[in-house]
Amino acid sequence: MKTKAAVLRERGKSIPYFKSKPLSIEELDLDPPKSGEILVQIKAAGLCHSDLVAINGERAKPIPMVIGHEACGVVCELGAGVKGFAVGDHVVPVYVAKCGYCEMCQEGRPALCQPATIANSAGTFFDGTTRLHSSGERIFHHSGVAAFSQYAVISQNALVKIDPEIPFDVAALFGCAVVTGAGSVVNTANVSPGDSVAIVGLGGVGLNALLASIASGAGLVVAIDPKGKKLEIASKFGVHKTFNTNMENCVDAILDFTGGGVNFSFETAGVPNALDLAYKITRRGGTTVVAGMPGPKSSITLSHLSIAAEERTIKGSYMGSCVPSRDIPRYINLYKNGKLPIDKLLGDKVGLDGLNDAFDRLDSGESLRQILLF
Repeated sequence: MKTKAAVLRERGKSIPYFKSKPLSIEELDLDPPKSGEILVQIKAAGLCHSDLVAINGERAKPIPMVIGHEACGVVCELGAGVKGFAVGDHVVPVYVAKCGYCEMCQEGRPALCQPATIANSAGTFFDGTTRLHSSGERIFHHSGVAAFSQYAVISQNALVKIDPEIPFDVAALFGCAVVTGAGSVVNTANVSPGDSVAIVGLGGVGLNALLASIASGAGLVVAIDPKGKKLEIASKFGVHKTFNTNMENCVDAILDFTGGGVNFSFETAGVPNALDLAYKITRRGGTTVVAGMPGPKSSITLSHLSIAAEERTIKGSYMGSCVPSRDIPRYINLYKNGKLPIDKLLGDKVGLDGLNDAFDRLDSGESLRQILLF
């Protein structure tokens, strides 16, 4: 069948993207689903920082590639052997299609599935093939989803059935921003009532971590970002204090306000100076959770002594350490009950032809979660 999609054919094009146009809108050939796969009509897709670093080349992806990994859609066709899904189901894909058999999957940590990690790096399915083509040319899939397309073939192991009453633009956020941000708080850190929390970086992931911290009963929540607009948004959600990283002596001000630092500090920006700040504002015996995803060459220098002498913990969080089939329905229930008002995080709505302009807005750091609607 044919599908209209946004294709990345050259990494690292110059900004502004509305001029250089790294994404070309093309009609592609899409193979039918194989065994264990499902054809999904994509209804909405979020624009995420992980898409941006594929475009700017910070994290090199195989090209040409249909990018996009945060989405929702409707089941159109089932491949052989698919169980638990029916045509017409509303679904959210996740960007790790668990194999169910590797060591990480057996330990209940599907976000770290080794075969899925290898396939995602290659832009293919587990068998090394793709379902997208253009005049015989192979087109790669971003994170097994390739969401910036009218239709996508996705592994059943990467799909979660959801309540069809959830609006498509809201539902899309559960595939990345919510599971990553809320999951880092609920699963990775296990924040408890009364804990003090700092969120460093208020993009889609950071704001979801903020909402989850409040929902978890954190006794003190501070929000930190260089953008005043993002701090204003955080204030509306009931955080106790906001700090602009551009202010003089920002770290000292946070340490003073929190009485020596927070129990849990979450780095969600994916930039080294954010992690450096997050570590410095974590108190003795506290935990710094790293959920941001920078390029592979990014690094910071930490005090070896402080890690040991202050019993510090630095903990990575990928995809919110989530079990999607368990966690996404839970987060949806929290949304429906008003505990995770993620609809308030929605920004501009765009079409395929507006994607290049939208990534300029994302790169500026000023936009809320922009949504591609079909």
